Amino acid sequence: MLMITSFTNPRVAQAFVDYMATQGVVLTIQQHTQTDVWLADESQASRVQNELARFMENPADPRYLAASWESGHTNSGLHYNRFPFIATLKSNAGPLTWLIMCACILVFIVMNVVGDQAVMLWLAWPYDPSQQFELWRYFTHAFMHFSVMHILFNLLWWWYLGGMVEKRIGSGKLLVITVISALLSGFIQHKFSGPWFGGLSGVVYALMGYAWLRGERDPESGIYLQRGLIIFSVLWLVVGWLDLFGMSIANGAHVTGLAVGLAMAFADTQNVRKRT
Repeated sequence: MLMITSFTNPRVAQAFVDYMATQGVVLTIQQHTQTDVWLADESQASRVQNELARFMENPADPRYLAASWESGHTNSGLHYNRFPFIATLKSNAGPLTWLIMCACILVFIVMNVVGDQAVMLWLAWPYDPSQQFELWRYFTHAFMHFSVMHILFNLLWWWYLGGMVEKRIGSGKLLVITVISALLSGFIQHKFSGPWFGGLSGVVYALMGYAWLRGERDPESGIYLQRGLIIFSVLWLVVGWLDLFGMSIANGAHVTGLAVGLAMAFADTQNVRKRT
């Protein structure tokens, strides 16, 4: 057995092996840190090396793709890692992140079973003076979502940003951001539109503002949000205020949440900036 070459990309290696098979030359693959190509019949080494030189000049040549279709098979020996979807979800989310996600999903299911109104009567911002001491209402409005896109959008951002904050700074900090932003964004939105609103977006905007400014002022914290994404979030605020798409958007909650997140990030990084 003679090792011909090694490839970093296993699919490229397989393309060469498939092409040589159409030329009557049998090559085998062994995967270690790289993908090694071996030749059993060493008398064909010169021919294989010449073909390899041609192959490396243009691996994307259609004839190599055609060879894979012609001679390729399912038991090639290549092993591709599956995308660890569940593991990735778990690795980026702490217990509080999961708890809030599960609460939102549960409430969404109940709303679709018994109707939005029935759930809002229990969880909405106090809509009657007699409910002012029902303290859960000042926060549970964040658990209610009114469409699949609404809950998917919010939970994706919550998982990404909330999980980042919880994993790097702790559940306590995420809880403080969540409680304060839910309370203040709900209060302002109530002043704008009354008590009939819901969604985690006020908290999400707080996390956007917090992650972006924390990353700008304290990069070593590991908390960040790309500038392009914070620009997108601000543009979405403008779209909401101008009502360009005729959508029902909780503009007051979004702006308040963003302001809360920015203020908390500024306060948390004051000591860091002084030390530097």
